[in-house]
Amino acid sequence: MATENGTPSVLDRFLRLFTVVRSGEGTTALLLGLNVFLILMAYYVLKPVREALVLGEGSAAAKTYLSVAEVFLLAAVVPLYGRLVRMMDRRRLINTVTGFFVLCLLAFYALGHAGARLGIPFFLWISIFNIMVVAQFWSFANDIYSKDEGERLFPIVGFGASLGAVVGSAVSGQFIHHIGVLELMLVGAGLLVLELALTNYIDARERRRTHGGSPSHAAHAPHGGGTGAFGLVFKTRYLLLIAFMMLLHNAVKTTGEFILGQTIQHQAVALLGAGDEAGVKRMIGAYYSEFFTWVNVAGLVLQLFVVSRIVKWFGVRLAVLALPIVSLGAYGVIAAVPLLSTVFASKVAENSTDYSLNNTVRNMLFLPCTTEQKYSAKQAIDSFFVRLGDVGAAAVVFVGINWIGLDSRGFALVNAVLVAVWLVIAWQIGREYHALTTEGRAPEAA
Repeated sequence: MATENGTPSVLDRFLRLFTVVRSGEGTTALLLGLNVFLILMAYYVLKPVREALVLGEGSAAAKTYLSVAEVFLLAAVVPLYGRLVRMMDRRRLINTVTGFFVLCLLAFYALGHAGARLGIPFFLWISIFNIMVVAQFWSFANDIYSKDEGERLFPIVGFGASLGAVVGSAVSGQFIHHIGVLELMLVGAGLLVLELALTNYIDARERRRTHGGSPSHAAHAPHGGGTGAFGLVFKTRYLLLIAFMMLLHNAVKTTGEFILGQTIQHQAVALLGAGDEAGVKRMIGAYYSEFFTWVNVAGLVLQLFVVSRIVKWFGVRLAVLALPIVSLGAYGVIAAVPLLSTVFASKVAENSTDYSLNNTVRNMLFLPCTTEQKYSAKQAIDSFFVRLGDVGAAAVVFVGINWIGLDSRGFALVNAVLVAVWLVIAWQIGREYHALTTEGRAPEAA
């Protein structure tokens, strides 16, 4: 916090190395960063459990089709979440939703020890958990910060997410060897309980600071006319543009992951021969280990030293164009030179930019929104439309392989076309964001 005479604290001055921090702002930014750190750490601790259960029960082939099941599941879950938003203030909403996921983990743990087959149910559950809890956190952060505060301080908060992913990935391997697969569910549940306690502390602290202790929004004062989560998106041009952008973004990203995986697989088989199955698996694993390391390190550096400066110098209006520009360059390079080295480097550039700059900026897009838009509509966009992008990518891959016979160069060209459309939509979103924040109004339904 700030000192008594209003001068910046030591924490404020330290955080100014990374972004513009005013007196008294450092503590809340750091607490929010710790909050999302715990969420991402919990998710990455639980990811190996998902893989162990799915592969251990022989359901690997079903993974390809589970994105379709996720879309149908989210189509039912998102409207229920929207009803909770209209019924509850933010503290009760977050406690209810996060508490539900903690109870689910305890139930999975008990069922696992009772011998139940959890592979597919847990796979679907963790996909919903990751999307909903992370989106809910960013809704909470959007609710706390004004437009000016969010643009300056979200880079610090986003660093917590990046660091949580790195630490969670690092410790999960150690935990799984020492305590077992199912026991990681209890570790994840414990992290979520800590995160929930921290959320309640932050909420109480901010309410004392800005509202004299009253809830941030009334339990029965919905915005948007009670049209529901999907209604808010489809009736509001700004939100619909964001939804389409996220759909295209995820379709491009997932297709890009396919290009990378196919290229690595072909390289391993070419070097070792198809008969050395164990060696091929080890080489694939080694390539991916190196890939994730480069992505995580580059993402952390970008988050700390680049994100806030791009937002400060160019504003959200142009920063939202950064990832599609990087992606367009990446797939142009792959189409021109479809070698493993170029695919590898291009995907490192794309993914590290996505996980740092793009993740921070796309959450800033909701700063001018109403409370219900920040919670209900954001949940619909970050869950349903993102997963719909996965389905689109699956369709592209299926048609490309079985009907057209595309190689890596062909898929890269398809992605380049999709990115061009994405770039146009991002430009429109940037213009609308600038207009909304300049005029000090929220997005309105048509």
